[in-house]
Amino acid sequence: MNSTNQNAPLLEVRNLSKHFGAVRALNDFSMAVRPGEVVALAGDNGAGKTTLIKAISGVFQPTGGEILLRGQPVTFATPQEAREKGIETIYQDLALADNLSIGANIFLGREPMRKAFGFLPVLDRKAMAEAAKATMGRLDFHVSRLEAPVSNFSGGQRQAVAIGRAVYWDAQILIMDEPTAALGVPEQRKVISLIHQLKAQGRGVIFISHNLQDIFAVSDRIVVLRRGIQAGERKISETNHDEVVKLMVGG
Repeated sequence: MNSTNQNAPLLEVRNLSKHFGAVRALNDFSMAVRPGEVVALAGDNGAGKTTLIKAISGVFQPTGGEILLRGQPVTFATPQEAREKGIETIYQDLALADNLSIGANIFLGREPMRKAFGFLPVLDRKAMAEAAKATMGRLDFHVSRLEAPVSNFSGGQRQAVAIGRAVYWDAQILIMDEPTAALGVPEQRKVISLIHQLKAQGRGVIFISHNLQDIFAVSDRIVVLRRGIQAGERKISETNHDEVVKLMVGG
């Protein structure tokens, strides 16, 4: 596949299945995400959304089907392998270390070291602070105290830190699980605008939400899951809330 083709999918899932014993949590499911595109996943609890993102991000090994990244088949034994290939998942709980600064959270588990006195490895706090400033600046996100622990920040700001971490490590696909769920309206708007910036940077976003208003505000396409199968796929510009709900419940 020609990688210079702007419309070629960044990520493609073909006929993906995941069975847990007799339970078919995901069955023969296909979808694609292109550069600069936000694809929403909708479906009731138990529809298979979580199973799908865990299969894409290396938490679960699929029972069948394949995952392609820029046209190349990939398999991930661990979430770490998926991250190294540019797939970052931002779960609802954000997995931030509350007591640490933005910079320390960006580098969590991958801390930059410098040599003190020429030989002692110590944390390079300056590099971390500079990365935090540059990364948050790219997201047009400005807090006065970059050194403050993230526990001081609001829900929307914390979401921005989690997105900033993914951007710093050059994630090409961001899977966002209910990113606006616990936020008030102004904060939700901030997250929606962050997602628009990820789009503008040519990244692909998979957006999982129960909030159809948010889905319609930010997505290009919506894929509906029902009991582990793909119940339908629509361009946002060609559908409405009622049709999506009908697809979700099978009406």
